[in-house]
Amino acid sequence: MVLTIATALLPVFFVMALGFFAGKRRIVDNSDVGSLNHLVMLFALPISLFTAIAVTDRSVILANWWLAVVLVIVMVLTYAIVYVAQTRIAKLSPGDAAVQTLTTAFPNYAAIGLPLTAAVFGPSAALAVAVAIAAGSVTISPLTLALLENARATEAGETGSTGRRFLTALGRSVRKPIFLGPVLGLVWSLLAIPVPDLLSTTLREIGGVAAGVALFLTGLILSAQRIRITGNAVVSSLVKTVAQPILGLLVIVVLRVPQPFAGQALLLLSIPAGFFGILFGLNHKLRPAVAGSTLVLSSLMSIVTLSIAIALLSGTG
Repeated sequence: MVLTIATALLPVFFVMALGFFAGKRRIVDNSDVGSLNHLVMLFALPISLFTAIAVTDRSVILANWWLAVVLVIVMVLTYAIVYVAQTRIAKLSPGDAAVQTLTTAFPNYAAIGLPLTAAVFGPSAALAVAVAIAAGSVTISPLTLALLENARATEAGETGSTGRRFLTALGRSVRKPIFLGPVLGLVWSLLAIPVPDLLSTTLREIGGVAAGVALFLTGLILSAQRIRITGNAVVSSLVKTVAQPILGLLVIVVLRVPQPFAGQALLLLSIPAGFFGILFGLNHKLRPAVAGSTLVLSSLMSIVTLSIAIALLSGTG
């Protein structure tokens, strides 16, 4: 179990630490990371998500509908609750709240999901990670982009009702590569179009760097902030590492989700906070310190919570 968790978490902390070190020592400029962010958000991540989903057989996507249903329900519920709490209790601005909410509600499937699920369920579980990434990428990711666009429009003084501005923002968000990549991959898979080996190999040259560069960039961003253990960061981390898996367990019990989808969903929901929120915020010049603190703190907490999840799954297996 110790080796399983170390295999999943150590690479994440190592690459983030490299980015943090590079920023602190001014080896890489941590005050101007726009070019790296564009590499990740406009090219590497969209291509990586497209490839991961497009190469998945349609039968696998359809067979994993139980997994997709559980993850979508839990992530959307978590998102709604956390966003309300961030705006009304923590009093964050709508833009900062959107960044913090996505950080909390969207687990770090891209960097941690693959090694973790492969160690627990075997290599075939990689397909579960692709389904999980798709579930978040076509639901709470575009919602966050729309909220960020709406916040930008509001601050810019654009006219129109809130509803009209939000719909306009949603229209802009669904045209972004980070949304189009996974959606096109999902459509490609459902149409059962084979991905030529040459195309897959070509796309993986850039898509393969997505998780590593994204984690390095996250560490770089964190190096320009103060990591503070605030009440908001602690509660958000507990929501991610404790409340979200428990909510997932309740959904699994209520819907009577069969194995292996129940176990895969529970393990995936136990993964700590992801970096998408921070990267989305950077695109809109938003860097709420609480998001970085939540990312680091939830990753540390997950050493305990993932151990519990793996022990429970081993007991049921």
